[in-house]
Amino acid sequence: MKNNISKIMKILEKDFYKKGKTTLNRMRTRPDAFKVLIACLLSLRTQDKNTEIASNRLFAVADTPSQIVKLSIPRLEKLIFSSGHYRKKARTLKHVSQVLIGGFDSKVPETREELLSIKGIGPKTANIVLAFAFGQAVIPVDVHVHVTSNRLGFVKTKTPEQTEMELMKVVPKRFWKELNGIFVLFGKEICVTVSPKCSICPVRKYCPRIGVVRSR
Repeated sequence: MKNNISKIMKILEKDFYKKGKTTLNRMRTRPDAFKVLIACLLSLRTQDKNTEIASNRLFAVADTPSQIVKLSIPRLEKLIFSSGHYRKKARTLKHVSQVLIGGFDSKVPETREELLSIKGIGPKTANIVLAFAFGQAVIPVDVHVHVTSNRLGFVKTKTPEQTEMELMKVVPKRFWKELNGIFVLFGKEICVTVSPKCSICPVRKYCPRIGVVRSR
């Protein structure tokens, strides 16, 4: 299986490694850790196009912790409305910004432990920041990574947290930083959660299609 994982990752890397394809990936060319963190928080439970709209509107007005803290909640909600769940997200952005100012000299910490110590930042967000802003070798796991890696037989896990740990055991380290970006695009375009497009999948011959009931 280990040989197949490398083969699969090389194929997917060739076809789906496109830094400019998503909002967060575009931010990697000139990373600003705070913007990456905020954009990731805005991206939760919404489509990428909504993340981009909300991020652009917010950063045009406020792109530092102190500037976000100075915004009123109604103003902040209005700026990020397109991201969905905007009331909860506005309060999260305020809280995270306040903690960064009070506990980290307004800088985004560079360790997983410190990031996770801030309420509102979960494992996926922490790893996105570490990988995308600081270039660390970690594996951010979202629904696309979790579903696809189980479907491909890379892992057999129940939760994203388990998936992260198991992927680090079997996926060659050189793929870790890019795995999330690759699997997100692959999951959106081919290996969709319901009825994946197996007929046009570039790694079909290596895929055991675990859990696939219906496909196209």
